[in-house]
Amino acid sequence: MRIFEALESQVRGYIRSFPTIFATSKGAILTDENGKNYIDFFAGAGTLNYGHNNEKISKAMIEYIQSDGIIHGLDMATTAKRSFLEKFSSTILEPRNMDYKIQFTGPTGTNAVESALKLARTVKGRSNVVSFTNGYHGLSMGALAVTGNTFYRDEAHISRSNVSFMPFENYFGDSVDSLACLRKMIEDTSSGLDLPAAVIVETIQAEGGINVASAEWLKGLSDLCREFDILLIIDDIQVGNGRTGSFFSFEFADIKPDIITLSKAIGGGLPMAIVLMRPDLDQWKPGEHTGTFRGNNLAFVACTEALSYWDNNALSESIQYKGNLMYEGLDVIRTSWPELEANIRGRGMIWGLEIPERGIARAISQKCFEKGLVMELAGAEKQVLKLLPPLLIEEELLKEGLAIIAESVKDVLKEREIA
Repeated sequence: MRIFEALESQVRGYIRSFPTIFATSKGAILTDENGKNYIDFFAGAGTLNYGHNNEKISKAMIEYIQSDGIIHGLDMATTAKRSFLEKFSSTILEPRNMDYKIQFTGPTGTNAVESALKLARTVKGRSNVVSFTNGYHGLSMGALAVTGNTFYRDEAHISRSNVSFMPFENYFGDSVDSLACLRKMIEDTSSGLDLPAAVIVETIQAEGGINVASAEWLKGLSDLCREFDILLIIDDIQVGNGRTGSFFSFEFADIKPDIITLSKAIGGGLPMAIVLMRPDLDQWKPGEHTGTFRGNNLAFVACTEALSYWDNNALSESIQYKGNLMYEGLDVIRTSWPELEANIRGRGMIWGLEIPERGIARAISQKCFEKGLVMELAGAEKQVLKLLPPLLIEEELLKEGLAIIAESVKDVLKEREIA
């Protein structure tokens, strides 16, 4: 590991949590250069929904490269982009009766958020945007302004202007109706909250601690935005692309956002980000918002192939089934060790086990890594074990990973007693 310590910036993060040199990967397994296998409950922070080196996706990319297909094309027309647009429209948009224009942004989620915020402000002619407590939307300047975690919001480099934070559902428990609070702030001309151009929200706050919005809350938020002529932006970067069981995480709430941001798994494992917008909102002038790598044609190829998993309901049903297994596995841990005072939150195949006592979740995650499981933490205090395996993980491997978590909890609590 010396070369990384000597040459790579101190900003490196995951290498500290998972201190080994990975060499190969397949499906839901990572293998380091010493041949040790690790079950992946991290999946590239939700990028690898279809697993590492998915054979169907890899085959399509290899064939495209060998045929000298266009790799970098800015926003020029290419056969790869055409195939993606046709497949995304026929497989995702049309069956859901969704009418959206598609903007290709720079290839990361924060690029999509920046574009969505810029577009909303331009269209509405208003600058304020409402975001929510514990929200995470990226770390470039505009996206960082709507991100809540103080760890990222250093006074030395953040612009706080034109963003108002409001409480997410259940932020204050059941004692405060957060939507009623938002309505009051909008209606009261002396509240200090300028009428926003847009509201940006995650249906599940993944980095924020696996905080799950209910269908009723999302529907109420959508109705509120319609009433006051505010654009609703759904950030579906981490929990979209099938993570919750449906392709979009908001489908269960029966709402149609004005703008949707997608990245991570949309590229089939490669860098790609898009913004979906109502056609009437597509008011960009040609070239008004650009990016050198908004034409990642290899990602178009990968995504087109990945979208074939949505030709029927098999994957969606599998996600619900495996998601239930994940909940059941965590519930066994919760009931077996009540002293943890653990809480379980999630939907589909994203689940969190919150352990209030500081440091316990981190110790469990480290123990899991020693036993061959890669799993990150979430929440403001890193108090939540975040389970995010590839959607295609085999059932037995999923159960094995859950067993490792249970064993690690037992070991950590035993070591604490001895200490």
